[in-house]
Amino acid sequence: MSEAPTILIIEDDAAMRRGLADNLEIEGYVVVSASTMSDGRVFAVKRNPDLIILDIMLPDGDGMQLCKQLRAEGHMEPIIMLTARGAEMDKVLALETGADDYVVKPFSLRELLARIHAQLRRSQFQESPLGTVRIGAVEIDFEGCRMTRAGKSLDASVKEFELLRYLVRHRGEVLSRETLLAVVWGHEGGIVTRTVDNFIMRLRKKLELDPARPQSLLTVHGRGYKLVKDN
Repeated sequence: MSEAPTILIIEDDAAMRRGLADNLEIEGYVVVSASTMSDGRVFAVKRNPDLIILDIMLPDGDGMQLCKQLRAEGHMEPIIMLTARGAEMDKVLALETGADDYVVKPFSLRELLARIHAQLRRSQFQESPLGTVRIGAVEIDFEGCRMTRAGKSLDASVKEFELLRYLVRHRGEVLSRETLLAVVWGHEGGIVTRTVDNFIMRLRKKLELDPARPQSLLTVHGRGYKLVKDN
């Protein structure tokens, strides 16, 4: 995804819909909202979102049925079911109709964001390969996991390649430390925001002519990091 991911919220509770939309926009996502199954289906077809948050109980139908219809029509974007139901059978049915995840109300916003990041991460890694990318004087072969400068090989860990791959796919976007933690590390135990800073420093030593004055991998104070677009 070269642009900010688009998330479609299909939720009939106006306050919850606005709250989710506001928080997702703060995270940098493009948000489309619908309050009914029929409107949600129209937006799913016309806007081709990267992820759908779908309430099960809608005024004009059942979200599970909509999920089933979208899957039958070839829509393969991640779908997270959002509902007040908590019965084990409802969870099983949601997953059997094609949902990728299931969150029960009331829920933690942080948990939902983590689940969104995880689903987008999985779908992102199923995208077409990046091949070879140049950043400044450094050439990165993502398929071969090789990094070179002036023909000389540079050592880089698997996690550095994963972080760089996400930065490249979102080139020009400001990415928060929390987003990078969720997507690249998957909130692994013992991982903190300082870990992101350390890995950014490692990448700068490889990518930048002067790591103390970066030109490609920038810090956006108070917000996160950005890999600048090519001129």
